[in-house]
Amino acid sequence: MKFKKYLLFLVVAALAFVLAACGGSDSEEENNNSEDTSSENANAEGDSESAELEGSVVIDGSGTVFPLMSRLAEEYMMNNEGVSVEVSRAGTSAGFERFLAEDGTDFNDASRLIKDEEKAKAEELGIEIMEIKVALDGLTIVTHPENDWASELTEDQVKGIFMGEYTNWSDINPDWPEEKIQTYGPNENHGTYEFFYENILEEQDLVGDINLQQDYSTLVTLVAEDKNAIGFFGFGYYDSNKDKVNAVGIDFGEGAVTPSLETIGEEGPYANFTRPVFTYLNVGMAEEKAQVLDYAKFVAEEANTFAGETGFAPIPDEEAQTQLEEIEGIK
Repeated sequence: MKFKKYLLFLVVAALAFVLAACGGSDSEEENNNSEDTSSENANAEGDSESAELEGSVVIDGSGTVFPLMSRLAEEYMMNNEGVSVEVSRAGTSAGFERFLAEDGTDFNDASRLIKDEEKAKAEELGIEIMEIKVALDGLTIVTHPENDWASELTEDQVKGIFMGEYTNWSDINPDWPEEKIQTYGPNENHGTYEFFYENILEEQDLVGDINLQQDYSTLVTLVAEDKNAIGFFGFGYYDSNKDKVNAVGIDFGEGAVTPSLETIGEEGPYANFTRPVFTYLNVGMAEEKAQVLDYAKFVAEEANTFAGETGFAPIPDEEAQTQLEEIEGIK
């Protein structure tokens, strides 16, 4: 009897041992699985962090395009904290000099098309360029806020003023003041000057005493302080300074048209004074630096979103989509 009890005790003890061993194995396996999962999660987080964009994007060029590009840069950096987008405004032509150089800028903003000699320089340096149209701008003729006589001008009168065919306001209309017309505009570094000279004045010389400025804010101030002033610059600078200067309505033959986001367009009523504006991308930089390529995509996707609030009319959506697809083709 004692032997049977002893045998039963051994069986129970053995069974308890096996169960404990099995339980420990399950627990250990669960711990191992938990550790493996934690390790995988940690690795995934590390991969995600390493995939975040870092570095800089360097942009120079047009003062006209500057408000739009700086707004885009601001929005981009809010969502890409590791990237610094530096936007300068030396002017279109001066910007191309920085862009078309060894270790030049990543983008050049331009308020005109790239010139043949600039294309040749790019080819000489082995720089592949991609042109990205970002918006439409209306070149705007502005006057002093107290100028209540020249609120409307014909296209030919605008040309005559800036070519020196009229000396006094009364030369245009005898009812207007017999005061000398003071002309203002951006200097030769700016695509706006070149557009005005080449497309509007058809390469006729500007009046000799025109006051040309590098800085647009200075230009706005000069017009705002001179009652006999008349100047020109992009619509965005007028739009953000409506309290300081007047916009002149231009009669292209069918009545005066005042520039606005509704009238500016390559086929609209303000078409004669409308121009596309661009940014030019160094494709090699985009191939080498992920943040440059990513920013180029962002510009193509979002320029229309922010065009209106910075004084530009948007380009057609299908044109923007085509450009985005071309950028996405860069490897």
